[in-house]
Amino acid sequence: MRKIREVLRLRLEAGLSIRQISASTKSSVGAIQKLLSRADALQITWPLSEDLDDGRLAAMFYPRSDPTSSTRYQVPDWTTVYQELKRQDVTKQLLWEEYTARFPNRCYSYSQYCDRYRHWLKQQKRSMRQTHKAGEKCFIDYCGPTVPIINPQTGEIRTAQVFVAVLGASNYTYAEATWTQELHNWLLSHVRTLEFFGGVPEMLVPDNLRSGVNKACRYDPDLNPSYQQLAAHYQVAVMPARPYKPKDKSKAKAEVGVQIVERWILARLRHHTFFTLADLNQCIRSLLEDLNSRPFKRLPGNRQDAFKTLDQPALKALPKHPYEYVDIRRCRVNIDYHIEFSQHHYSVPHQYVGERVEIHASERLVQIYFRQRQIASHPRSHQFGITTEPGHMPTRHRKQQQWSPGRLKNWAQDIGPDTLIWVSDRLDEREHPEQAYRVCLGLLNLSKAYPSPRLNASCRIANREGLNRLKHIKAILQSNRDKLPEQLPLHTELPQHHENIRGPKSFH
Repeated sequence: MRKIREVLRLRLEAGLSIRQISASTKSSVGAIQKLLSRADALQITWPLSEDLDDGRLAAMFYPRSDPTSSTRYQVPDWTTVYQELKRQDVTKQLLWEEYTARFPNRCYSYSQYCDRYRHWLKQQKRSMRQTHKAGEKCFIDYCGPTVPIINPQTGEIRTAQVFVAVLGASNYTYAEATWTQELHNWLLSHVRTLEFFGGVPEMLVPDNLRSGVNKACRYDPDLNPSYQQLAAHYQVAVMPARPYKPKDKSKAKAEVGVQIVERWILARLRHHTFFTLADLNQCIRSLLEDLNSRPFKRLPGNRQDAFKTLDQPALKALPKHPYEYVDIRRCRVNIDYHIEFSQHHYSVPHQYVGERVEIHASERLVQIYFRQRQIASHPRSHQFGITTEPGHMPTRHRKQQQWSPGRLKNWAQDIGPDTLIWVSDRLDEREHPEQAYRVCLGLLNLSKAYPSPRLNASCRIANREGLNRLKHIKAILQSNRDKLPEQLPLHTELPQHHENIRGPKSFH
């Protein structure tokens, strides 16, 4: 469903071509054409209606196609086939299957398809090169070399990564240093890049998509919701450059930009010692101005002049507010209708207990979505605790009515009086008793693994020492501390007179 929404956004809002959408979403051209044709028939407009959830959206698409009858062979567009084979993971088998789907009764067999393509390819004498239009593409990569930064207090050396972005038409370059290539730094580097350019190109072309997405591997726009949010915020498409293809002009553009930054900026800083990341970025910014004003060797002018002439007038305007990084995670709503994020619990409407939801956490706000629809929003807290909105609590706990403070206390009473005291204290210390159900159930379920006398003795120790966390009681049981004899209180008062105690007369 996320891909369908992204295809509709890129077509109806960003106005990209089918080929550009295919490269951005890594979907086949035929599938995109069918989807857009169906969207035209349904008269779908952007933005989509708020009540259009994933289930309804899926039911509107995937129509049954009626086979057409014809006796003539349809000759494929070999130029398009040649260009498509340059894309990552695109094979002749895949293109032939798309061709047969479009012309089921007029298609060549796979062997004929490959043979005719090879025959056409031998007739091509010149190479097909990409051209970069003004304001169309921004190529992005990281430098290979890192820059050491010394902590002035501890002497610890930490390396900084150097981010590079180059506009296709003018070669106007931006560079900055960040601590890591992780998703958070990667996306915020995009934000500062677009602010430096003063506008937004049509496409972002990262050199290696495997550098940072879902599973802590840096930035894959096809899979990472955060990257898709940034693209939607700036109304820009993400088009990957193909790895291991040095003849690709798009990949060469990024690699040459990195090479220039390494030679004209990092090489000049090799004898400098930096103590903060801000000092390093300040030096990079001053050398960046010199790089962009350096004359071209074979062309008139420089990068700064070419940017003002070509790219700057063609860039789209920046949005009113810059993109704010949003950490997106998925989790399941617990029995107490709360979800956990960064050791803090946030409430959601009780009817979503047991459902899988999506958390969107910015620096100041935590939003919870269920099937692309927002169901809760809370100010973000960076401390351990619970945030509960009274409206999320059920009037009658339909799924939790089997649990109540009285039932929990009765269970605790069966185990022992000290267990009852511990459970009662947990229920009383919360604003809403339901917030303590989970920890109380965790304690009471320990009776399945440990005898009641041991569990009650552990609660006695916890009550005496003021231990209110479940992990403390588990630690007592695992260490068999509850089996030890209770220690008598220590006497701290010393006797006034003893044969081993010397008085002040002994120190004259």
